[in-house]
Amino acid sequence: MMLLQRTSKALRVLIILAGACVPAVLHATDLKIATVAPEGSSWMKDLRAAGLQIRDRTAGRVNLKFYGGGIQGSDRKVLRKIRIGQLHGGVFTSNGLQERYPDVVIYGSPMLFDTLDEVDFVRSRLDERLTAGLEKAGFVSFGFAGGGFAYLLSNKPVRGIADLRGQKIWVPEGDPTSYAAMQSLELSPVALPITDVLTGLQTGLLNIVATPPVGAVVLQWYTKTKYITTQPLSYTIGLLAIDKNALKSVSPADQAVLREVMTKLYTHFDAQNRIDNAKAENALRANGMQFLELDPAEVPVWRASTAAAMDKLAASGSISADLLREARSHVQEYRATRAAGPGR
Repeated sequence: MMLLQRTSKALRVLIILAGACVPAVLHATDLKIATVAPEGSSWMKDLRAAGLQIRDRTAGRVNLKFYGGGIQGSDRKVLRKIRIGQLHGGVFTSNGLQERYPDVVIYGSPMLFDTLDEVDFVRSRLDERLTAGLEKAGFVSFGFAGGGFAYLLSNKPVRGIADLRGQKIWVPEGDPTSYAAMQSLELSPVALPITDVLTGLQTGLLNIVATPPVGAVVLQWYTKTKYITTQPLSYTIGLLAIDKNALKSVSPADQAVLREVMTKLYTHFDAQNRIDNAKAENALRANGMQFLELDPAEVPVWRASTAAAMDKLAASGSISADLLREARSHVQEYRATRAAGPGR
C-alpha cells in the first residue's frame, strides 16, 4: 500500500514536470514560406540560416519552413494558398504582390531610373511608406532587396524597337505595368509566371525575356539566350511577406525576434545583390553572351511611351497617381542636384 502511494505521488510529480514543458511545444508556430529561389542557391542557404536563428532564439516557438525552387507554384498560386492557410508567406517580386497592394510596383515603373544612385535617393524617401502600405494590406515585410535593373535577353540583337517587332516577349503573369509598357510600344507580350519562363525559352514560346544579370544566371535563362541589351528597363525588388493573420499566435517578443533577424537578412540581401549582379555580368561575358546598347535616339521614345502607359494606369486607379508623381519628382530632384554639382 505504501509502495502504491509512493508510486502514485511520483507519477503526479512526473505529470506536473512534463506539463511544465508542454506549452513550448503546444504554442509553436510553423510558418510555411514559398520562394522561387533554387535549392542550393546562396539565397536559400541564407534564408534557412535565418530560420534556424529564429528557431533557436525563440526556443522553438517560431519555425520557418521554406519551400524553394518554385515548387509551390507562381506568385498568384502562392497568394491563393496564403489566403486559404496552406502557406503563410512567400518571397515575392514586387509585381507578385500587386494584386494585394498595387503601389508596391512603383520602383518597377518602366524607364523611371537610369542609375542606382537615383534608385537609392528615391528609396530613402519611399521605402518606409511602401512597407507601411504592405502591412495595411495584410502583410508583414522586412525591407526590400534590390534585384538590380532588368535588361533584355534575346537570341537576336536588340538595338531598337524594330528588332522587337514580331518577337515573343515575356512579361510576368499578373503584371499590368509591364504589359501596359509593352503595349505602349506596340509589341505583343506573352504573360507567363516566372516558374514557366525557362520552359518557354526551351520550347520557343518565348524568345525575349527581361531580368537582371543575377536572375539570368540563377534561373539559367542565359543558357537559352545569346544577347543582352543593357538599357535599364525597370528596377526590380524582392521581399519576404508574411500574412499578418499567421502571426496572431506569435508573442510580441517572438515577433520582435522575427523582425530583427529577417530585417538584418534583407539589408544584407540588398547590398549583396549588387555585388552578385556585377559578378553575374562578368560571368555572362565570360560565357560568351554579347552585350549591346540601345540606339540612343530611341531611348527618349521608349521613355515617353512607357511614361504615358503608366499615366493611364494611374488614371484608372491601378496605381496611385500621387505616388507615381512623387517618385518621378524625386528622380528629377536628384538629377537637378547632380547637374548643379557640389557646393551648389
